[in-house]
Amino acid sequence: MKKKNNSLKFYIALALAFSGLTAVVAASDGPALSHDEAYRRNLAIFNALTQQLEEYYVDSIRPDEAFKGAIRGMLATVDPYTEYYSYDDREALSRLTTGSYGGIGAFITTRGNATLISEPIVGSPAMKAGLKPGDHILRVDSVDVSGMASDEVSKRLRGQQGTAVQVRVARPYVGADSIMDFTIMREKVVEPPVPWSGVLDGNIGYIKLNQFVESSAPEVRNALDSLRANPDVKYMILDLRGNGGGLVESAIDILGNFLPKGTEVLRTRGKTKASEKVYKTQHTPILPDIPLAVLIDGGSASASEITAGALQDLDRAVLIGTRSFGKGLVQGTVPLPYNTLLKVTQAKYYIPSGRLIQALDYSNRTEDGKVARTPDSLTNVFHTLHGREVRDGGGLTPDSIVDWGSNSALIYGLIVGNHIFDYANKYVATHPAPADITTFRLTDEEFEDFASGIDAKTFKYDKLCNQILDNLRQAAEAEGYMKPEVKAAIDSLEKQLDHDLKSDIYTKREPIEEYLTEEIASRYYPGAGRTRRELVSDKAIAMARKIFSTPGLYNQILSQDKQSKQPELSKATKAKKGKGKK
Repeated sequence: MKKKNNSLKFYIALALAFSGLTAVVAASDGPALSHDEAYRRNLAIFNALTQQLEEYYVDSIRPDEAFKGAIRGMLATVDPYTEYYSYDDREALSRLTTGSYGGIGAFITTRGNATLISEPIVGSPAMKAGLKPGDHILRVDSVDVSGMASDEVSKRLRGQQGTAVQVRVARPYVGADSIMDFTIMREKVVEPPVPWSGVLDGNIGYIKLNQFVESSAPEVRNALDSLRANPDVKYMILDLRGNGGGLVESAIDILGNFLPKGTEVLRTRGKTKASEKVYKTQHTPILPDIPLAVLIDGGSASASEITAGALQDLDRAVLIGTRSFGKGLVQGTVPLPYNTLLKVTQAKYYIPSGRLIQALDYSNRTEDGKVARTPDSLTNVFHTLHGREVRDGGGLTPDSIVDWGSNSALIYGLIVGNHIFDYANKYVATHPAPADITTFRLTDEEFEDFASGIDAKTFKYDKLCNQILDNLRQAAEAEGYMKPEVKAAIDSLEKQLDHDLKSDIYTKREPIEEYLTEEIASRYYPGAGRTRRELVSDKAIAMARKIFSTPGLYNQILSQDKQSKQPELSKATKAKKGKGKK
């Protein structure tokens, strides 16, 4: 009986912890109540329910699983950024804010029942030891992990800094002796937020920033110091594409490199007085006047949007790319009992023009619980420092929109089917590193080797033409038009459009080869290689180059005179919006 009483106390303690999770609880059936009354009533019902369930349910209740499920259900009614972290999960949150963790330093991926090394992190123990992309992890210490879930493999690879871990892998494309054993000393692993910075075209400084963590601002500062030391650098590009954000403080610090000290760049407002803050730049800028372009896309969110939005609102930079994600919410952490933690949305943020760029209103859901994006027609007009019109809601709209194009089902199949990943591993196993990765191309023989290595019998992809023909067949059947002559016409058209796989691959050779060369570049030059290769045919870089090199165009874009800039950018601004690849 004592055991049951202790269990009951545990349930009640956890139930009371829910009071720190959210102030929004749906009222149960009964008379209409005020918010506070509904909250107290539902909490009382929940406490009573857990007691009765523990007392009367025929089998034993598993407290951890039951309450984690209840917590997930409650948090699902707010927004996806409010999350509960158990004691075991807190390392994941620390990694998000610091960009570091204890382990071997390698990204892993799952293929079937196997776990493979996707990419060792630059400078990590995994890279120093010699692990490579494509290595199939067979054993960690004395445990066979060949059929283990990747998250379990990851837990075994991580551990206390300074401890050793034995890793056995099978390496493809190196002959019969592919089984290799490594002894790796775990270290504090830091994912570099700036994979590469350098000079393009001799006069454009370029910085790629992947995340906003504690080390982001110092790394960006170091990159800027190095670039401004080059007297030929006259322009600057900050690439935030695919950057999902991170620490607000990191964004403010980075903005201080380009804006006068004391410039207000952000305000936050929430339910409590403590959530109302004004953020201003804290140090003297090192590049206050250099023409600046910021690249964004649908993967640019949160701190990326704070950075890009402040620079746009203050007319300090030209935004190039496609509309950003639209996350205008700020999270903070709240401690909970038993070393658990709540990451909770505490405020909304407003950039210098006064606009909120949050795209989804999680407080207003449809009856089925879905959240709709704010329509452009319902957004409000704000103005930049120089009087340009900008809008709230739905993310940031670039000053110059780039059409990234779209990938076909064929290319999607080649990527998700790991055909490009595998060929890159095969290529580097048999070829020396090219002297200049920016001019590297596959020969006709090498591309033929790639194309011939894909089995047409097992490779499946939905062709758009086939999908349309299938829809046509269904429509003709449904509307009674499927006569013999109609069926024969559709069958004939299908044969004419049904090219073989190899022919399709050669038709799409140019974009396929872009992905292949980028993947191969990442093997020869980890970290920087992929970025440098991507920039070779980058449409956003081409647009930035045009804006910088056309006399007066940069200043026209940042002025209030929209008519004068429109002819210069008409093709770009009318281009179809799309999500760019990282």
